Amino acid sequence: MIVSEGKEIPVAKILNFGKHQYQQKKRQHSSARTTVKEVRLRPNIGESDYTLRINRAIEWLGKGDSVKFQLRLRGREHQNRDRALELLNRIVTDLSQAGKVQSLDKGSLIVQMIPG
Repeated sequence: MIVSEGKEIPVAKILNFGKHQYQQKKRQHSSARTTVKEVRLRPNIGESDYTLRINRAIEWLGKGDSVKFQLRLRGREHQNRDRALELLNRIVTDLSQAGKVQSLDKGSLIVQMIPG
């Protein structure tokens, strides 16, 4: 491998080519991996908890991670599904500055945001 070409005599480094290829492939694989952070919410979440989760999601989106919000309904919360849909729409509008919607599934109450 040539270290510096700009000089009169080029400086070269002798190394194991197989090891070099392996390290390049490993570096490329780790940089290409996108992590998905998952946040689970309930429809009757408090305001301070909601802002904490939104701020954390904005931070994750800024780092380049994608964020998946999942609303979980229990018991009688299934009767007030419209509140859960309002919360999903509120999440999308609050995170519209930091990222864009990759998928929005209103049936299973999941929204996935990607940086952008």
